Amino acid sequence: MGQITPATAEPTAPVPDAHAPAPKPAGHSHHPEAHSVTALALGAIGVVYGDIGTSPLYALRETVNAATGSGEGREAAAVAPEVLIGVISLILWSLILIVTVKYVMILMRADNNGEGGTLTLVALAHRVVGRRLPVLILGMAGSALFFGDAVITPAISVLSAVEGLKLVTPVFEKNPNYIIWISVVILLVLFGVQSRGTARVAAWFGPITLVWFLVIGALGLWHIFDDPRVLAAINPWRSVRFFVDHPGVSLVVLGSVCLAVTGAEALYADMGHFGRKPIQAAWATVVFPALALNYLGQGALILSNPTTIDDPFYKMAPDWFLLPLVILATAATIIASQAVITGAFSLTQQAIQLGILPRLEIRHTSETQHGQIYMPRVNSILRVVVIALVLVFQTSSSLAHAYGISVFGTMTVTTVLAIVVIWKVWKWKWWTAALLMAPFVIIEFAFLSANLLKFFQGGFVPVLFAVGLIFLMTTWVKGNRILFAKTRKADVPLVELVGMLAKSPPHKVSGTAVFLTSDPETAPTALLHNLKHNKVLHEKNVVLTIKTTDTPRVPDGERISIEPISEGFWRVKLTFGYMESPNVPRGLAALRKQGFKFDIMSTSFFLSRRAIRPAAQSGMSLTRDKMFIALARNATDATDFFQIPTGRVVEVGTQVTV
Repeated sequence: MGQITPATAEPTAPVPDAHAPAPKPAGHSHHPEAHSVTALALGAIGVVYGDIGTSPLYALRETVNAATGSGEGREAAAVAPEVLIGVISLILWSLILIVTVKYVMILMRADNNGEGGTLTLVALAHRVVGRRLPVLILGMAGSALFFGDAVITPAISVLSAVEGLKLVTPVFEKNPNYIIWISVVILLVLFGVQSRGTARVAAWFGPITLVWFLVIGALGLWHIFDDPRVLAAINPWRSVRFFVDHPGVSLVVLGSVCLAVTGAEALYADMGHFGRKPIQAAWATVVFPALALNYLGQGALILSNPTTIDDPFYKMAPDWFLLPLVILATAATIIASQAVITGAFSLTQQAIQLGILPRLEIRHTSETQHGQIYMPRVNSILRVVVIALVLVFQTSSSLAHAYGISVFGTMTVTTVLAIVVIWKVWKWKWWTAALLMAPFVIIEFAFLSANLLKFFQGGFVPVLFAVGLIFLMTTWVKGNRILFAKTRKADVPLVELVGMLAKSPPHKVSGTAVFLTSDPETAPTALLHNLKHNKVLHEKNVVLTIKTTDTPRVPDGERISIEPISEGFWRVKLTFGYMESPNVPRGLAALRKQGFKFDIMSTSFFLSRRAIRPAAQSGMSLTRDKMFIALARNATDATDFFQIPTGRVVEVGTQVTV
């Protein structure tokens, strides 16, 4: 443990230092807990709850369709009152058990210095069990499935909102292609503005989404009185009775009930942006009451008027309010899409820092908010896949079949990782940790199994997407290990080289040379080549290693350590958290506080750029060899990734096989 993967120009990324100190408790100055809970709760409503908040657009409709066998391409069938009440009860209690109990009450306590998310659980587990492959694979699976969610959410959310135009005018009913192309245009604009950053737009997220929740809650409350029998859904026994009385369709119905809890993972993943208390407060006071009222209102409307079963959400609105509601829903779905796109950027950055993805360009879009980033390649991939999904599936009902597998696959992975964290980090007995999370494992596995029934109806999309990403991630990790092992065999011990240079010193030039390396015990390749070809040595030589810890951020006081080797040689280690973007010049500036004179304008950075070729005999198949080489070639240049001034960089080329 504690092994360092190359942090030089070779396109690899650092891995966490398993021996890093345990994180400090949540609530430090860099976390938002110290600010107004009310203001942060408003922000959380806009960013965290956009996805789950737009679920009423389609969740009940699709679940009732599943229960009655109606839906896309079929006439809406009448639904028996006890079936409808059972379905609504399932939705309500899924929100209570999965979102409220699992995420809000339990998982939000499993934080890493205030941060949350699947990869946070991986980092916590790494600290206590080491960098074990099963834990890493679980993290890869959870991340890959989240990306499946990230491509489906914008497509289904925007489609479902724009489909409300069919009720405004028959033109859209007769020409469904209009709905598709309006959705495509909205999504193209959404992805097109990502490079400008979300700071200004985000200021409107909270208020608009708050209005959305108030509106859907008010509509639901208004219609509950259409048929108060729907209030029986609050009784959990009605959920149980549904399974007892309707075993033939219960599994199919579960596959659609899951649509009501999509976006629950965002509560945990975005904890570092808003803090635990604001997110919990927003859920308890605004989001859950509004969702519950809306689902109950939709149910009462259907009970009182069965003809509204084809689109109960929009038919709750009076005619004069229908167009404003469509506009508000479109704005809410755009916000929900923005949140999941931003989440994909953040997750990718964490995966790069944890060493499971190659380096990609990261642009900071805000001078004040460090977490606001833009990743051009990720944005381009998401744009292409999301637009393709809209064009292929064409309706939100068709896309609903593809949604659940990614959502509950991610949730199941999170639950399994949570058991490890509760057992090892919280120091619970293993059986008590398993007992606490067992109900969620059972519930989520049931939901996942139900959604697997839709595999050939569209469920294969997130599965194939996730499998491809996992294959890519495992190839990157394994290729780096093979590469590290091969280069280590030919390396010269650094202390031995320094001793040789002391006995037979080459010509010295003024200034400081910084040699980036993945292994501080061996001589950097760039140093050896500089001596071999230029036959000179700088007055000051710094062998620099960059590490990523399993904590989200590293305090400035713990950022840098320096160790003198001999006259003119020092080992320096720069440490960054897995949610930070490494800035080498800024990190090295801290050396002045330790008495080391450092002037960036008289410093040269030496990087070794590796040209990788497939080996005749490798630890991977030829296909994976070629994939690893392609990933390495397309990784972002180390100079840009580590934010080193290009005019101060000297690159030395080497060739290796893998």
